[in-house]
Amino acid sequence: MPAPTTEIEPIETQSLKKLSHKSVKRALDLFAPVHGQFPPPDLEAKKIRLSHKMKVAYGGVEPVSQPPRQPDRSNEQTGPSNALALPGPEGSKSVQKGVTENALVVGPTLQPKGLNNIGPSGKSTTIIPATGSSYQRNLSTAALMERIPSRWPRPEWHAPWKNYRVIQGHLGWVRSVAFDPSNEWFCTGSADRTIKIWDVATGVLKLTLTGHIEQVRGLAVSNRHTYMFSAGDDKQVKCWDLEQNKVIRSYHGHLSGVYCLALHPTLDVLLTGGRDSVCRVWDIRTKMQIFALSGHENTVCSVFTRPTDPQVVTGSHDTTIKFWDLRYGRTMATLTHHKKSVRAMTLHPKENAFASASADNTKKFSLPKGEFCHNMLSQQKTIINAMAVNEDGVMVTGGDNGSIWFWDWKSGHSFQQSETIVQPGSLESEAGIYAACYDQTGTRLITCEADKTIKMWKEDENATPETHPINFKPPKEIRRF
Repeated sequence: MPAPTTEIEPIETQSLKKLSHKSVKRALDLFAPVHGQFPPPDLEAKKIRLSHKMKVAYGGVEPVSQPPRQPDRSNEQTGPSNALALPGPEGSKSVQKGVTENALVVGPTLQPKGLNNIGPSGKSTTIIPATGSSYQRNLSTAALMERIPSRWPRPEWHAPWKNYRVIQGHLGWVRSVAFDPSNEWFCTGSADRTIKIWDVATGVLKLTLTGHIEQVRGLAVSNRHTYMFSAGDDKQVKCWDLEQNKVIRSYHGHLSGVYCLALHPTLDVLLTGGRDSVCRVWDIRTKMQIFALSGHENTVCSVFTRPTDPQVVTGSHDTTIKFWDLRYGRTMATLTHHKKSVRAMTLHPKENAFASASADNTKKFSLPKGEFCHNMLSQQKTIINAMAVNEDGVMVTGGDNGSIWFWDWKSGHSFQQSETIVQPGSLESEAGIYAACYDQTGTRLITCEADKTIKMWKEDENATPETHPINFKPPKEIRRF
């Protein structure tokens, strides 16, 4: 017969917290001299615990190395130190006699006489700076932060540009320029109310067109038709037939001067912006106004178009940049990053990005959403009227004071800053640059200036990275606005 089984009583499970409390209570009952009171704090244990915590928290941080201090050795006691010093950079060595070169020293250590010791004699939990003048600096978080290497892209090397031709012929300020798609000629519009066509290779005048009664502020040449379009302060927008060299259409509707003009790359659509704060969309063939893109509060002074949305981008004296939906004629987005008038914009020929220039800064945005990328790393500190960029990533900006700055598109570094030279007989104040444009290959640059000349620029063939090295310093901080 099997033996009768005895039932074992279940043991009550207790939490770890309850057990630890029981253990503490028993220890207090056994060893506490006075019941109901906690023992006095152990300063030595507190220092060791603080040292351990700091080592765990800041063990991987390299403190800022500074030149060692030359202490007054006449008032200093020498002796071994059991200080806990945070690891410094490679190659850094401790200074003799218990004073370390690194900024942060924690733990019991011997100190020079005259300092207020905390705790027992000769021991302290103070943070000893490497130099007395930077005491507050070493207590800051910046002194404990690990220095992160800059992730700013390094600029590509570009040859400096030089002026190789000056073209004269206009009798007023030269306000606009446009290139022929075949790259054989270019046209310029001036305050003398004429449009002149020049040969690219020789700089010789080929043709002069008259018809405007005020200065010509905008020009564009179609790559789909034999048409050229012009706009001026006389409120007129004209279509020129280059086979007959005469005006065949005029687009009426602007209430004031027309400041900018652009052709859509895939549609037979013309866009013009002016002092009436409206960007107007015209059908080239029928001369009808399709849309009046209203929303700006001041002059629309720059416009460019793209084949995909946003197909129209405008910049205005009201400091904003607007993206427009060409299907419905409505605003898609408004960028308010600039603080001054946006007088010039340029679209990168390869990337989905564009740059805009204002008197406060030159900024780069991505497309299609218009996200802010970064500011250019220098400020031209003048009103920028013209800007252009080629496929090699060389962007140029021209200012009212005659300054021409060349930029690396990727990094925003200005690798060349030059000043235009006014023509003999001109005033120094006539050094402004009003328009700039690259040719179809991106190897020639044309600037239109206030001294009534047209200047042509090209890269210096003799320049090398050794003769013209990049003087680049990455920015310490990146502005996100």
